[in-house]
Amino acid sequence: MKEGAVMSKLDVKTKSAGVKFDDIKAQMMEDAEFQEEYDKLQPRYELISQIIEARKSMKMTQEELAKRAGTRKSNISRLESGSYNPSLDFLIKIAKGLGKDVHIEIR
Repeated sequence: MKEGAVMSKLDVKTKSAGVKFDDIKAQMMEDAEFQEEYDKLQPRYELISQIIEARKSMKMTQEELAKRAGTRKSNISRLESGSYNPSLDFLIKIAKGLGKDVHIEIR
């Protein structure tokens, strides 16, 4: 094994991986097909971010939001992870659980 090939645990914790997400994203965005798929998903992830931000700003757990919205914590978790494609009715329940309203806009 080459000298210096193994880092101590301290070295690993203090050094970065060397690749920044924004650099990779910029490179991937140069691909038209990737850009198109990214643009399709952007509204979904923007909505998810708004839900998470609202919940956390109220210092509310997923379980508390689930109770307020009349659903299960697992549904909130799946929604926030992006692995669930919610219905409009579900989003309205979540918004009400957050004390908010849903507004839909077609641009």
